[in-house]
Amino acid sequence: MGVGRRVGSPDARNRALLLDAAERLMMEKGYAAVSSRRVADAAGLKPQLVHYYFRTMDELFLEMFRRRAQDGLEYQRALLRSPQPLWALWQFSVEPTVAKFTTELLALANHRKQLRAEIARYSAELRKEAQDAFEELLPSYGVDTERLPAAVAIVLMTSVSRVVMMEESLGFSDGHRETFAFVESYLTELEGEPRQQYSEPAPFVG
Repeated sequence: MGVGRRVGSPDARNRALLLDAAERLMMEKGYAAVSSRRVADAAGLKPQLVHYYFRTMDELFLEMFRRRAQDGLEYQRALLRSPQPLWALWQFSVEPTVAKFTTELLALANHRKQLRAEIARYSAELRKEAQDAFEELLPSYGVDTERLPAAVAIVLMTSVSRVVMMEESLGFSDGHRETFAFVESYLTELEGEPRQQYSEPAPFVG
């Protein structure tokens, strides 16, 4: 951000408009549809402003990811402190908007080195916090962590949504319903029936 730009200024507002527009385009049309001209049109701003606020599209994508990543870390911490943390994390990870946002970002990262590195760094931090919580939580539920280590449990719970989203985009859904039923039956054994629906309306990486 250049000298003299202030939070709450028109500059900050325009940056937010552009990031919101890029995010909407990615969710509605896929990451390949996010170009500087389309982002400007969706934000109702002049095309040249995209590169005034973001020198490159890589910079725009990084900023779009970073603001959601911080939200994601804070939200996961809240989920893990909830009365039913396993249900909370599961419901969030399979929320369609979250799964789609994550899938599109990962596809985009295949073509953007900086974004790939940033997602990897963030994912490691997210995974470490969840694994630490599971290492305390699972034994309290009577789970034998020799047979089901915390590291394995967290990967299983948070990766199912990505596989399902990828396969459903191909029109393939064999085994999805049965997998969800299996996981949710096990969660019910550990925490009982879910007492509330845990989800986040705003998309971000999980």
